[in-house]
Amino acid sequence: MNYRPLGRTGLRVSELCFGTMTFGGDGIYKAIGTTEQSEADRMVAQCMDAGINFFDTADTYSFGRAEQILGKALGARRKEVIVASKVRGRVGPGPNAVGLSRGHILDSIDASLQRLGTDYLDLYQIHGYDALSPWDETLRALDDLVRAGKVRYIGASNLAAWHLMKALGISERDRLARFETIQSYYSIAGRDLERELVPLMESEQVGLLVWSPLAGGFLSGKFSREQKQPGDTRRTSFNFPPVDQERGYAVLDALGEVAREHDISVARLSLAWLLHQRVTTSVVIGARNETQLRDNLGAIDVKLTPAQLDLLSRASALPPEYPGWMITVQQRDRLEAIAPEQRFART
Repeated sequence: MNYRPLGRTGLRVSELCFGTMTFGGDGIYKAIGTTEQSEADRMVAQCMDAGINFFDTADTYSFGRAEQILGKALGARRKEVIVASKVRGRVGPGPNAVGLSRGHILDSIDASLQRLGTDYLDLYQIHGYDALSPWDETLRALDDLVRAGKVRYIGASNLAAWHLMKALGISERDRLARFETIQSYYSIAGRDLERELVPLMESEQVGLLVWSPLAGGFLSGKFSREQKQPGDTRRTSFNFPPVDQERGYAVLDALGEVAREHDISVARLSLAWLLHQRVTTSVVIGARNETQLRDNLGAIDVKLTPAQLDLLSRASALPPEYPGWMITVQQRDRLEAIAPEQRFART
């Protein structure tokens, strides 16, 4: 297992992070997974034996049961690992049992810590944007948690680039804890964050935690041009995250070609592609069972050649979009090694 810096924190985390969305199987999460305690215990141990030191959960997963199951599975080994959870989603029926208000954050951290059986979280992430809570209130509440020792670092998830940059600016201005990571959807079938978020993350040293690296099962190996609606996948009834079908099948064609060359599954190759992207800090993997988990863990051993990476990149490339294409055009006379007089002579 390789370990990568977690933003600017000084911590190093495994390049694969184990996500617990499959734990519990209550409510809408039943379609994602129904892993109970005994199997969770085995899977967490399997992860730690493989070198994973990073575990991700959220207070909304199965109404908090995922946090409970993870806490029990870690048990006495909790201090050996980095544990991340999230706040923002609805956790009760009342009008204030959701969002990023100071009240909801302070209530939620204590509930998460109790369920996890720990007195601190290594990383506490907001689970998305809240239009009703001002950034200065949210960031001040999160900073108070850091100062109180309940949280060591804070992160974000599912933000637009302007959301993240505004929050970073407020943290710098008011000397508050800042978002050191962002957990975002990224896959070889969905590279949208490369337009705005990737340049921002690289500029501001914000770590990227990838969720849904298999595009909600589209990259599991069960889908193809011929098999568009396999019956044993959650995408059949839960089309999330959305995938551009035409580009998606072109990606599957390229993945299939490279996977056959390595004699590995399409799922393992899709994870390996993410590990070859320089912006990636850690890829959050989830598995319904130990067999899937074993296959996912094998991604760390896949080494892709430049030719294979080029094939996959061309198949999955985003179409040009303004202002990106204009910026590229205008940068040519700044970045190309051509003398001005030679360039002028060309025009």
